[in-house]
Amino acid sequence: MPISSAKRYQASHIARLIMQAMNFECCQYFAGKNHSLDDFERMMIRLVESEHSQYSYRNTLVALGENGEVKGICVSYDGKDLHTLRQAFIEAAKDSLDRDFSNMDDETQGGELYIDSLAVEERYRHQGIATSLLEATIDKARQEGIGAVGLLVDKGNPQAEHLYHDVGFRHVGDSTWGGHEMKHLQFILNKT
Repeated sequence: MPISSAKRYQASHIARLIMQAMNFECCQYFAGKNHSLDDFERMMIRLVESEHSQYSYRNTLVALGENGEVKGICVSYDGKDLHTLRQAFIEAAKDSLDRDFSNMDDETQGGELYIDSLAVEERYRHQGIATSLLEATIDKARQEGIGAVGLLVDKGNPQAEHLYHDVGFRHVGDSTWGGHEMKHLQFILNKT
């Protein structure tokens, strides 16, 4: 399964998978009562196409099929850059959705490569793609000299939590994000 850095032309596929990772209920929350999921998706495509967004294609690894189709994605970035990268989302939400998210809770911090979004197209699930993307992201952290890889998992999603534990992630704390109770998991890289 080839894993590679994403390209800008893959933005629509990446945006849709990010929305799947967020879950569509959460996406509608961000879109608000006056906007549709289509409005939110158009905004997300622009954010993926951007070079300075937490959702940028530049922060994305893609799992590709034989014909070059995007089977899965993993969006990650250095947690110390959250506020800078999130600014693009805040501005886009104000412009596109008339919503202000400038007071959102932080989901990461410096010292970890944060996995913002991990998703696999439904028809390609249970083939080891998510595991391969997680392992490639751990390698990315190693190459960037970041000592941990972190993520939030919804407490109501034990299947995803099981996958993360199988790869080596461990529970390090609890938080709330997007109105959901979450667990903060980390994979600590060996100091060698």
